[in-house]
Amino acid sequence: MSPLRFRWLALVGLVSGLLGWLANWLTTRNGYGTPTLPLTSLVTTAVIIGITLVFGRRVLRWTNGRRDRPLDPILATRTLVLAQACAYAGAVSLGWHAGIFVDQVALLAVRSGTAPLWGSVALMVGGMVMIVVGLVVENFCRLPPDDDATGTPEREEGEYA
Repeated sequence: MSPLRFRWLALVGLVSGLLGWLANWLTTRNGYGTPTLPLTSLVTTAVIIGITLVFGRRVLRWTNGRRDRPLDPILATRTLVLAQACAYAGAVSLGWHAGIFVDQVALLAVRSGTAPLWGSVALMVGGMVMIVVGLVVENFCRLPPDDDATGTPEREEGEYA
């Protein structure tokens, strides 16, 4: 499995930011509400982050030498996929709400309420935390260059558990 690439994360964030800006521009100019997630979605974000960290910690403990029982390779692979999905979901959330934030700042002079503005900021922070946790947990899944879990030095640096 290939590691996350910052360019792809940035591209996903940029495209979702443009789509968020366009969606907000279309909805607010036509009398509809702002297309943001509710603030209660931060609870779901926190649960996803927590689960990712719990599984990542299990893999990290094993790679750091606590090998009293074997690491399930399916668990390690699922943890890696979860970490990458968390980072991509964070990039989408960050980009979408950043696009909405940019459009809402332009509307600040004609609107009295700033609730969509602060909601977008909170959800952008949640997206940033998801990206960081995804990158950190993905790093937890890397094996040292001289360790392939069997004792023979066959893996290259940066391969995953």
